[in-house]
Amino acid sequence: MRARILDAAEAQFAKHGFDGVAMRDVAGRARVDAALLHYYFGTKKGLFDAVFARRAAVLNRVRIDALDEYARRAGHNVTVEGALKAFTDPLLELAALGDKGWKNYFALLAQVNNTPAWGGRTMTRYFDPVIQRLVEVVRVALPDADPQDLYWSYHFLSGALTLVLSQTGRLERLSRGLCRSGDIEAVYARLTPFMTAGFLAVCQPAGARKVRAGGAVRRRSDGRMLQAGRG
Repeated sequence: MRARILDAAEAQFAKHGFDGVAMRDVAGRARVDAALLHYYFGTKKGLFDAVFARRAAVLNRVRIDALDEYARRAGHNVTVEGALKAFTDPLLELAALGDKGWKNYFALLAQVNNTPAWGGRTMTRYFDPVIQRLVEVVRVALPDADPQDLYWSYHFLSGALTLVLSQTGRLERLSRGLCRSGDIEAVYARLTPFMTAGFLAVCQPAGARKVRAGGAVRRRSDGRMLQAGRG
């Protein structure tokens, strides 16, 4: 009964967001009396937290295990690409092979990650340990990286994952049907190489980034940004 309620709530929250769902809507979808929702979860926030925590625990466990296993196997030969694959591949595999509930959960996750009022606190509460583990493993490959660059790079990775997981259909319209936002195999083949290049470009030691052929960015005395070589 509890699992059925959570499945129903997950689908409703993924489709309508937290504010767009009433407890009676979830009860109707789960085919239970609304009193049961209050019995199990207390409030709508309690129900939402239970929905969010259920799959977060699974997702964190598989990614921590993948990162730990990769770090163990690679030893001193850790690469940025290997670390990112260990972090993203379990998520993409669940998106491709998991049940419909995972698709709902990832849509919900994308919403929360993009909610300024309370989304950041929620993501911190449930996902910070696995993200910090990723940063630790990447740091082995990039020992001289500025910590700020590592966290900015993760921030950009998080944004990319959020858009991939939300599957808004924007990509279909933009590419005129050439690409599908739900094509996880296409994402799998492209996401890690793309983000690896980004991490390597941003996280090089500061001295190595001062000049980049064909387009380094420098700052004018008035604070405006200029393209190197263009005056």
